[in-house]
Amino acid sequence: MKPNALPLMSFNGLSFLSLDAVNFAYPDRGDVVKNVCLRLETGEIHCLVGRSGCGKTTLLKLAAGLLKPQTGSIQLKGQDVTKPVPDMGFVFQSPTLLAWLSVLDNVLLPLSLHGPVTEAQQAFGEQLLTQMGLTELRNEKPHQLSGGQQSRVAIARALITQPSVLFMDEPFASLDAITRDELQHDFLAMCRAQGTAVLFVTHDLGEAIYLADQVSLLSEGRIHTALQVSLPRPRQSSMRYTAAFNVLCEQLRHDLDAIK
Repeated sequence: MKPNALPLMSFNGLSFLSLDAVNFAYPDRGDVVKNVCLRLETGEIHCLVGRSGCGKTTLLKLAAGLLKPQTGSIQLKGQDVTKPVPDMGFVFQSPTLLAWLSVLDNVLLPLSLHGPVTEAQQAFGEQLLTQMGLTELRNEKPHQLSGGQQSRVAIARALITQPSVLFMDEPFASLDAITRDELQHDFLAMCRAQGTAVLFVTHDLGEAIYLADQVSLLSEGRIHTALQVSLPRPRQSSMRYTAAFNVLCEQLRHDLDAIK
């Protein structure tokens, strides 16, 4: 077991999240995901990278139950995934916050949709805001926040139900480099604290290496390369300048260039 790793849980001998021989086609585009097999273990972060149109977002939606494969199977904790379930969280490129709600109420929204928010739930929401550096902004409205702050609210909202898995589609793509680096660091700390597994789509190869335990490079709907990232955790920003980090980035870039 690598340092600081969470122990893996067994679900009748199966992986936490498993995709087996998954195929999917849109009626007007043909095959988009082709015979994909993928494993995500408890608390693990798995990044999907590749050129635009390679099937990353479609694969993410399939894993989350937002799309149904034509063939193949998808299981979460040994159960077939046929639709999104409460144990899942979602963060997309746009934070999609409700303009008329405060920061805290946006975070608590997934709970308030199912009934009155309890004191314990509100306290947990406040805790997430503290971890995201948003305590002083708890009463602000989304339009009063920067893009990075809005992204932090969206992550806290996704974690408020304490999901065992997060599905993330380029959530930091629109942020400046400094904000993105800071948010990546804080995001890793929060997922580590909650033991949350993550399937994460990104175009940024450096982001993938910094975040992930595994990186899958997609090409034309298939997994072309699977890369194990053996960098120690917790990840530190200084790691981005090490030889080991740059070797992995170079390897991933080489694999990407090889499938032009």
